[in-house]
Order: sequence, then C-alpha cells, then structure tokens
Amino acid sequence: MQLTGERPMEGQTPDSLLALHEAGYREVAARIGPGLVLDVGCGVGDESVTLAGAGRRLIGIDYSADTAVLAAREWGRTSPRGHRIDTACMDGGRLGFADGAFDTVCSSHIIEHFRDPERHVAEISRVCADDGTVFVLTPNRPADFENPFHVYMFEADQLASMLRLFFEEVEVLGLEGDEVFRQDFATRRASGERLLRYDVFNLRRRLPHRTYVWAYERLLPIVYRVLGSSVSGVGSGIDHTHLSISETIDDGTPVLFAIARRPRR
Repeated sequence: MQLTGERPMEGQTPDSLLALHEAGYREVAARIGPGLVLDVGCGVGDESVTLAGAGRRLIGIDYSADTAVLAAREWGRTSPRGHRIDTACMDGGRLGFADGAFDTVCSSHIIEHFRDPERHVAEISRVCADDGTVFVLTPNRPADFENPFHVYMFEADQLASMLRLFFEEVEVLGLEGDEVFRQDFATRRASGERLLRYDVFNLRRRLPHRTYVWAYERLLPIVYRVLGSSVSGVGSGIDHTHLSISETIDDGTPVLFAIARRPRR
C-alpha cells in the first residue's frame, strides 16, 4: 500500500490547520457511545485520546512504528497521564483485526494520502461491526491548497459514492469555519499563491515526486513561520471553537465529515 504522510505539529503548523483536526475529533467524540474504538492514523495520540471515555477501549494505529511507540509512551499503559490508548504499527489498507471487531472506526485526514483509497475504505468497513459506525474526515477538494502529500482528493458527492460501495447508509456533512477562520484560510492561500509565482518554470511539476516531497517537508515549516502572524498562520490563536458541523457544503468548506453505517458484507 503506497501512502504519503504529513503530521501537524504544534508551533509549526498554522493554528487553523491544527484546529481542523481538533474540531473533527471533537465532533466524532460527540457521536459515539461505549465499545471498542479504532483510530486509523493516530499519530502521537494527542487528538486520538479525545475519543477515549467511560465504557470505551481505544486502539490507535499508525504506519510509523516510531510514532506508535511515542503514542504509547505518552498515552499508553505506562504513561504518567493515565492509560488512554493502546497503539500498534499497522497499514491502514491492511488492518490486522478480525471482521466486525470495532463499534466505532475513525479515519481522520488519512484517505487523501492513499493512491488506492478504496482498499482503505474496504478495510475500515470490514472491521466495523454490523451495527457500528465509521467516520471519515478529509479535505474538501475545492478548498484544499496545493499539497504533494494529498494524492487522492474528494468532493462531497465523490466521497459519498466511494463510501456507498462499502456501506448501506452514508451521510456527508461539512466541517465549516466561521468568518474568522475563512479569512485566515483566504489570507494564507493568497500568500501561498504569491510564493508559487516565483516558480515561473513550474519546476516543482518536473521534479521527481519524491524530491518535491523532500523539499516541501523542509521548506514548509519555514514558510509557515515567515507567513505566520497574529492575524494568520502560527500564532493566530484560532482554535476548534471556530469550526462547526454544517449540512451545507460549498467550495469554501474546508473539511468533509462523513458518517457511514451498515457495512456491506
């Protein structure tokens, strides 16, 4: 399974992007009950633990063994913060769990990294219980800015169509930002577009993808710091409270929030 990766980082990633992830987990947590919960792509677990709660056992997986170990150290059985999550290193397109094992499955900002996302959806459907629920969060294609890590992007109807191949019941909502959040996105997008104009020969498209990703990983934190201010980017103070669920999705809606039930067998 070929997958490209990126990790939001406090102090380097713009506040509004961190807020997107935090708000998504907040909305998932508000919709789940007791049982066994799987978070695919748990990273270091800081957002995943939002899904922990009374009557739940939370399992997080990550494709990076080092990251899974770090998550276990921070939130696992030996953590001074208390045991909140069990972790493992695993491929999101080949899950090492029994059919129907989980009451809830969360796939937050993962599906866009797969070159063959249907295998990921097939797997999260397979491990979801017949009466369980799967949540899939991914950037809304029209609102997403150029990102070499995002290799398969969806609009709302496309995401719904993909999920309906594997689930009987699918609902796609929007995770919508308020005016402050939208202005932040617009400001950073305009700044990014100005920077891209310096690539007059479109060299980034001619480089091998691996080289482009290597350069992107190293330059992006610098760009974020340069562009960040009290108005936009790192240090803006924007948090999850600037985002809410909406039934209306337009080209400016930053994230699609899909709920899928009744996996097809």
